Amino acid sequence: MLKRFYKVFSNDIGIDLGTANTLVYLGGHGIVINEPSVVALNQKTGQVVAVGAQAKQMLGRTPGHITAVRPLVDGVISNFEVTEEMLAYLLNKTGKISEKMVRPRVVVGVPSGITNVETRAVYDAARSAGAREVYIIEEPMAAAIGIKLPVNDPVGSMIIDIGGGTTDIAVISLGGIVRSKNLRVAGDKLNQDIISYIRDEFKILIGERTAESIKIAIGAAIKANPPMEASIRGRDLVTGLPREVVLTDADVREAINHSVQSLVDSVKEVLETTPPEILSDVMHRGVVLTGGGALLHGIDTLLAAALKIPVYVANDPLTAVARGTGIVLEQMDEFNGVLIDTHDDALPPH
Repeated sequence: MLKRFYKVFSNDIGIDLGTANTLVYLGGHGIVINEPSVVALNQKTGQVVAVGAQAKQMLGRTPGHITAVRPLVDGVISNFEVTEEMLAYLLNKTGKISEKMVRPRVVVGVPSGITNVETRAVYDAARSAGAREVYIIEEPMAAAIGIKLPVNDPVGSMIIDIGGGTTDIAVISLGGIVRSKNLRVAGDKLNQDIISYIRDEFKILIGERTAESIKIAIGAAIKANPPMEASIRGRDLVTGLPREVVLTDADVREAINHSVQSLVDSVKEVLETTPPEILSDVMHRGVVLTGGGALLHGIDTLLAAALKIPVYVANDPLTAVARGTGIVLEQMDEFNGVLIDTHDDALPPH
């Protein structure tokens, strides 16, 4: 009875600290926040003007003294103070949902293979934002737990977490990551590919938000049937005036082809170094895709054809990491071994 009471009124928070979006899991409530990782700053006063969805609306539309910035680049903190402000905002917003909130225990997901210095930055930012205790978990492990893979069993599982800034490819067994690779090819890179392609082929300049909307609307890793198309507006680089063109899924596929191919090659590299017993498990059980990139049309079909292994898209792939942090919080004894050691002697000094 006590355990159930504790869960309902938990002060535990799981955070998927992503380059593109940050999700917050609140014990007893589930995922309560899903907002873009963007902060708008007033350069004159140094004050935070807006965080999350409100700040993202300002991207590319701000006056000179206000800048909308992304404090995380490739999944790691590039601006410590702004990240701290963003985390404090998220914890405060979560506190309004939970009436019993005091200084919470926090589990934060980070990309696999980040350095001790980068881990320390995440740890310190969460502590400074108001967390009582901070635990760090690698995102592919959190995603695997979130989609209920048997991470603690002596059986191999493979997960590909395609996020905004990075893609994590990991083979997991017995509560640890056996082989992994962190790749700077993910959602943001595909957006940049689309921007470059439209600039080179159509001589039109578009913004990042437009590129993202094209990717979501007609982005495909394989030929779409029936074909898809979308009209886009941008600035004509020759005349300097606005112009509209129609883009097809074939155009987008050509734009992102190089990046998608490098993702396939990286997955092959990880498989080539995986111990044979675990590889046998992966061949039998298949590969699971999580993260926003898993929603790219046909990416599972393309990977399955290239790897000769079944590939599946997880249910609700966008929230897998956040759900995993929540499960870890609720079953800390069972999953304590999968956390990154954050004792003072394990991390560099402040």
